[in-house]
Amino acid sequence: MYHYVSPLPPNSDNIREGLTVSPQTFRSHVEYLASEGYTSISLYEINTALETGSQLPSKPIILTFDDSYTDHYTYVFPILQEFNFTGTFFVITDYTDVQNPNHMTWEQIQEMSNAGMSMESHTKTHSTLVERSYDFLVWEIIGSIESLESHIGDRPDIFSYPVGRYDSTTLDMLDTTSIIRAVTTEYGVYHTMHNALLSPRLRVSGGMGVAGLRNLLENAP
Repeated sequence: MYHYVSPLPPNSDNIREGLTVSPQTFRSHVEYLASEGYTSISLYEINTALETGSQLPSKPIILTFDDSYTDHYTYVFPILQEFNFTGTFFVITDYTDVQNPNHMTWEQIQEMSNAGMSMESHTKTHSTLVERSYDFLVWEIIGSIESLESHIGDRPDIFSYPVGRYDSTTLDMLDTTSIIRAVTTEYGVYHTMHNALLSPRLRVSGGMGVAGLRNLLENAP
């Protein structure tokens, strides 16, 4: 799980520093993964493997990127293409609709989708989904899914909870949608059909070099 992949802006606070990996460090991560024989897959592929028993590569890895920052197009996308890797990008659709300069445009999202990247829902406005009405959840979740579908041509069936937060009402609402797998910010790599809407991830924190990434992967539960 990555967030910002960019140079740190001046006067960054601790939160931004903790969420930011430099482009040079990200390149070293992908170089390491490629050299160690990892193959990037999508959440669709792991879901199919769990449903049907289909074979996955010997060292599969899913690279996810939250919040649809512009740097995902500027830095992440070309590095992934260079190493023949794919990524899953969680898009906050209203930020794109209002042309927020810190977030990707619909043209960029379409280009990445056409190149084989998974462009998935991260709600419309990145608002918390905890203690919300059913109608609010429909607007945030279904609205973002339909917006993405209208721009990229395919219906996104993967979801990421804003800030990793959800409650029983959120889960009940997702059960009524086409979403087949939703990711949290909870630590772990154990994926089953029973936790399809509560899939864990491994957080890549700011300043984590190749040694840290290796340790993260080798010691994950």
